Amino acid sequence: MPQPRRIALLDDYQQVAASYADWDALGAEVTSFTGHLGGPDDVVAALEPFDVVVAMRERTAFPADVLARLPHLGLLVTTGPANVAIDVAAARERGITVSGTGGVSPSTPTVEMTWGLILALARHIPAEDRAVREGRWQHTVGRDLAGRRLGVVGLGGLGAPVATVGLAFGMDVVAWSRHLDPDDARALGVTPVGKDELLATADVVTIHLKLSERTTGLLGRDDLARMKPTALLVNTSRGPIVDEDALVEALHAGTIGGAGLDVFGTEPLPADAPLRTAPRTVLTPHLGYVTEGSYAVFYRDAVEDIRAWADGAPIRELGPEDGG
Repeated sequence: MPQPRRIALLDDYQQVAASYADWDALGAEVTSFTGHLGGPDDVVAALEPFDVVVAMRERTAFPADVLARLPHLGLLVTTGPANVAIDVAAARERGITVSGTGGVSPSTPTVEMTWGLILALARHIPAEDRAVREGRWQHTVGRDLAGRRLGVVGLGGLGAPVATVGLAFGMDVVAWSRHLDPDDARALGVTPVGKDELLATADVVTIHLKLSERTTGLLGRDDLARMKPTALLVNTSRGPIVDEDALVEALHAGTIGGAGLDVFGTEPLPADAPLRTAPRTVLTPHLGYVTEGSYAVFYRDAVEDIRAWADGAPIRELGPEDGG
């Protein structure tokens, strides 16, 4: 039976992983990486000695060429039940077990984060917070949400509860996705519409889709041009679903009202990223899942995964369909 010798915990930015699970019980050397590792060569250089790696969501990519350069790796754990940044098929070919974890269900942390961004944009909360600290008082006029239209792109496990909150705020809620069931939408009190109609009529557009080849670049320059000049765009799903260059252009041109983003094409967001200086934005560092409840599940399950692998009976194994 394999026994873990060296365990790497990736992207432990807040340095809290040790407090959410009993890592000492595994009897292995545990190293916590508190910063992002970087590109493939950096990943290999840092992780070459480890036989177990615990990856935080899709922060670090493990394509076939990286896996081939990690000769000691026997177990790769990803927080969450799937990870498109891991080539699971290539891992299997090399005899590397890939296991996942559970998560907070339903995905309330991301739903709450979505509404945090919507409210921050609509009521200018970050700007007014800064103004009060600088001695200024009431220099913006907030937007009402009641009676306005919320456009939900993707009415699944995240989009549906986001829509329900919108209804509670008194908003007119519409939804679109390629596989949307109109009857399911209506049962929630949501009106199914076409993509173009949603973009052209919504006062707030919020995205809740998985990243795939079909959703990459789903909202491009022409799509953003259809939106109202006062409309707000919120993305807590994955950065590449929106064409970032086109979004930056629209923000500077004033053809949309603002954007609340928790996800980006490159994470962490580079220091010279144009989005950092784009107007009317609220930017957060992919905090959708970063809550006490999520971390408790992620790290507890990761320890269980490692123990099960060491016992020769891996659990929560990912299949090729769960990876990239």
